[in-house]
Amino acid sequence: MKNSVVTFQQMKEKGEKISMLTAYDYSTAKLEDEAGVNSILVGDSLGNVILGYEDTISVTMEDMIHHGAAVARGAKNALVILDMPFMSYQTSVYDAVVNAGRLMKEGRAGAVKLEGGLEVCPQIQAIVDAGIPVCAHLGLTPQSIHAFGGFKVQGKSEDAARKILEDAKAVEKAGAFAVVLEGIPKKLADLITEKLHIPTIGIGAGNGCDGQVLVYQDLLGMFSDFTPKFVKRYAEVGEVMKNAFRQYMEEIQSGAFPAREHEYSMDDDIIEKLY
Repeated sequence: MKNSVVTFQQMKEKGEKISMLTAYDYSTAKLEDEAGVNSILVGDSLGNVILGYEDTISVTMEDMIHHGAAVARGAKNALVILDMPFMSYQTSVYDAVVNAGRLMKEGRAGAVKLEGGLEVCPQIQAIVDAGIPVCAHLGLTPQSIHAFGGFKVQGKSEDAARKILEDAKAVEKAGAFAVVLEGIPKKLADLITEKLHIPTIGIGAGNGCDGQVLVYQDLLGMFSDFTPKFVKRYAEVGEVMKNAFRQYMEEIQSGAFPAREHEYSMDDDIIEKLY
């Protein structure tokens, strides 16, 4: 069944957990889709895990469109959500709507995601009014990493927790269909999930959220530059890949690859005429 913003809401109401993973290319999206993941997030985390940047700030609209369209071609049933990159929506409501429209039209998104609370509610409302579903993102928002002074858990003090709670209520009122809660205490995430009618998707926010999202390279052990506390590795695919690469190089050196079964044949009398 095709996942949509409607099925997200139905899953929350039924108490069914929503599964979300990142993807940035066709083949990975196809595998995740075939596994039955409810949603695929083309996150601006591609700056870190695909493009090798130190943060997400350098990611462009063209990057998101390029990778988003590839993912959309591989996902038949999952809801594909594209991140709005840094400064694609903060500058004005007009810019936000235009860029969200590009992600839908050129990036083939089913929805867009942007970071921030009360301060971006005018953008959320305008994008939703344009017929584009919006997923909000609160807590540890990577595009604000320099303002936070690093990757630090958010919402631990009373004032900070109250601000995130109020932001969550505000983005819901503005029309967001879901909200990602990243890097906040479990008890705060539980409270927000209880207070909101829309689904919450946690990443480093405990198991009380309506769903969970992880960067797939973290889940598979393919990215080791930095591993957050909230990551669980379900496989060590990175080691499997390195071992396969080493075996490939060894067989080239030894002559074991390519073997006879990897070769094409032709008649001997034809090749003799060429000498």
